[in-house]
Amino acid sequence: MKKTAREELKNKKRIVIKIGSSSLTHPETGDVNLVKIERLIRVISDLRGMGKEVVLVSSGAIAAGRQALGCQKPQTVAEKQAYAAVGQARLMMVYQKIFSEYNQTAAQVLMTKNTIVDNTSRENARNTFDQLLKLGTVPVVNENDTVSTYEIKFGDNDRLSAIVSALIGADLLVLLSDIDGLYSDDPKMNPDAEFISQVDELSDALMSMGKSTSGSDVGTGGMAAKLYAAKIAAGSGTDMVIANGDDVGVIWDILEGREVGTLFTAHRSPDFTLLDYIESVHP
Repeated sequence: MKKTAREELKNKKRIVIKIGSSSLTHPETGDVNLVKIERLIRVISDLRGMGKEVVLVSSGAIAAGRQALGCQKPQTVAEKQAYAAVGQARLMMVYQKIFSEYNQTAAQVLMTKNTIVDNTSRENARNTFDQLLKLGTVPVVNENDTVSTYEIKFGDNDRLSAIVSALIGADLLVLLSDIDGLYSDDPKMNPDAEFISQVDELSDALMSMGKSTSGSDVGTGGMAAKLYAAKIAAGSGTDMVIANGDDVGVIWDILEGREVGTLFTAHRSPDFTLLDYIESVHP
């Protein structure tokens, strides 16, 4: 009997998990939620114990910097980059400390669009990821916000995580956000919006359903960014699931083949070229 696409998720070995700022921070204050991070690390450590390779794409650097500096939400690019410079170090300190408590080693990887556009840098990045995974580490990836400008930005971590998945040949990409998955319309505005459990083809009509706004004041990626990420992931041969990160235990539900979140099934395109997607990274 042929397994369903959901059941096949149990066998995924190389997994990229992206968690958004809204899933890592307290909604009341915007401060980093240490309990949520600890639970996430526990899940990832268990996945490592099962022999799976895991890459974590983590937002939260600017939020961590804002908390450390005791400042308000940054208004300018310079403020955001300064907050990120402080926050990235603070965030990695937290990841390193808690991962070590579960006998895991975290490794920091900071990227910009130029990392992928340049052929030599892209190959070096791929080799670095492969070596880090071979060494049994958990690469923690973020955009290098401290030096990124609009011209060299990925735009958001949804797309960055899809690009990383394509780069390393991941089997599965899990986007943890503040939404349950894809709906036929905005469920906050339309109570009759229907939930879409599985997407096998990203049609133009479906792509146009994405909203360019985010429901969170600490994140950057709305549904449009997530659908764009799905296009990259599916085209490169990676299954992708959008799920609510309020409870990070949803990762287990996904890997057990349960009907949670929206599954975008992979359909590797023979014409897929990562650079084509990079060049249009601001659709």
